[in-house]
Amino acid sequence: MPTVYIPTKTAKETVSPLADTDQSSDSEIAPLGQPSSQRGRWFKKGALHPDDIATQPSVYDNPETAIEYQPRADWENLHRFDPAARWTWGEEHRLIRKIDLRIMIFTCIMFMALELDRANLHQALTDNFLDDLGMTTNDYNLGNTVFKLSFLCAEMPSQLLSKWMGPDRWIPMQMTLWSAVGMAQSSLSGRSSFLACRALLGILQGGFIPDVVLYLSYFYKSHELSVRLSFFWTAMGMADIAASFLAFGLLHLRGVQGQSGWRWLFLLEGLLTVLIGLTAFVLMPPGPCQTANWARGKKGWFTPREETIMVNRVIRDDPSKGTMHNREPITPKLLWKSLCDFDLWPLYALGLTFQTPMQTPQQYLTLTLRQMGFGTFVTNLLTIPSQVLSITTMLILTYVSEQLGELAFTAMFAQIWALPFLVYLYVVDINRTNKWVAWVIMTLLLSFPSDSAHPIQVAWNSRNANTVRSRTVSAAMYNMCVQSSGIIASNIYREDDAPRYKRGNRVLVALVVANVFIYLFTKTYYRWRNTRHNRTWEAMSEAEKMQYLVTTTDEGNKRLDFRFAS
Repeated sequence: MPTVYIPTKTAKETVSPLADTDQSSDSEIAPLGQPSSQRGRWFKKGALHPDDIATQPSVYDNPETAIEYQPRADWENLHRFDPAARWTWGEEHRLIRKIDLRIMIFTCIMFMALELDRANLHQALTDNFLDDLGMTTNDYNLGNTVFKLSFLCAEMPSQLLSKWMGPDRWIPMQMTLWSAVGMAQSSLSGRSSFLACRALLGILQGGFIPDVVLYLSYFYKSHELSVRLSFFWTAMGMADIAASFLAFGLLHLRGVQGQSGWRWLFLLEGLLTVLIGLTAFVLMPPGPCQTANWARGKKGWFTPREETIMVNRVIRDDPSKGTMHNREPITPKLLWKSLCDFDLWPLYALGLTFQTPMQTPQQYLTLTLRQMGFGTFVTNLLTIPSQVLSITTMLILTYVSEQLGELAFTAMFAQIWALPFLVYLYVVDINRTNKWVAWVIMTLLLSFPSDSAHPIQVAWNSRNANTVRSRTVSAAMYNMCVQSSGIIASNIYREDDAPRYKRGNRVLVALVVANVFIYLFTKTYYRWRNTRHNRTWEAMSEAEKMQYLVTTTDEGNKRLDFRFAS
């Protein structure tokens, strides 16, 4: 076992925290900073003085518990691990901005590439895509189902492969391969080739989202992750907006070299994303302390001091991150153990249903607008307002959830928002109303879609997993449930229910109501679990608590000193 760094001075002793050494000596331990959740710090940075100590209390400040939480000997960041390290809020804020610029921005660009290649089918529909291939809306539904099912089936294998190879290797490979398939869609000849390409896209894109969530967890603390994930899904909204503008231009190529506009759309957008995939091979570092290469510089992106801060702030926040190497595979035994973690099942249930009520109208938006009399190019432009509003509401909702420390109720608000609009769609035949009134209703419905709750719930799942192996598996399981939701959504509007889809809208209203109860159950369940943990933990003496920490075989969220986020 490597050397365990144990603090020997108390917080009352005042030694300079800003020593330039990578590892602080035992005789120079500086005091810790005041405990701070940092909620709302975007707008309250003045409350934290830049020169104040930012290092937060953790299990590494107690000599006895520090030994139990010592990172593994093969942990890739061990050479920067130092429980005695101290840094200021000014240093931490500058470092977070640097991580955002170096890591988060390109991650968002990669997500935009994903969305561009998986969602451009919506724009293709406005250019007589179905008629050109001799297909019906039921064939379109089947294509969406095949894509989602393939995406779902690839989630777990992709996540396990990413954990074994490293996200920095697997993600660029995924992007390059799916972009090639995206380009190949320009040669579709009918129903069979359409379904084959949708299946290949799903297989290659499946796992990308949980892969990236795992990757970001190497750089960010848990409370920072949900806000960054909101940027992640903001990038998706921006990709949808960009796709609408690109479609407006590329679909005008219809007739060039005798080809349909949608064929040019698939070809050129696939070419764009394959370039992003190739760039990812050189711009994605394996982890915080492995940023040096020929493209990123011989010294890497971060100084030794910044690496020390980055590593210790993350592991002090979540000691479980030192229990696995970033290229260590999940064994079948660990996989089964993670799948059996019943405390994460309520979040899986949410993933299965929370998007469905809004996803079905979203998939049919361009078809609905065309049926109401809007032209090809106007239809693509009319989808932009809902996308812009969706980005705004998602950022607001995620910020509010972190500021209030309230996850269940803020995520549930999307369901409350959607309910009156879905009731309107059920009661009123929008095909017989003024088309601009119908467009306003659809825009308002989709301006606060369930995607707004998505970053909250992904981070919520990551927090409540509380181990690397469980976080790896649960991220894939949660996203598999989300993809299952997409399969359900793709089959609610049927040809025999067109064009009003009254039966389908009745199902959507029922799902929204059911979702509200699932959120309330999830909130109640986690509070009940915390109450049980608290009751047992508080009944122990200090000596018994210490004995538990030293001898327990409980792991992750089963530990009595762990509390679930709710």
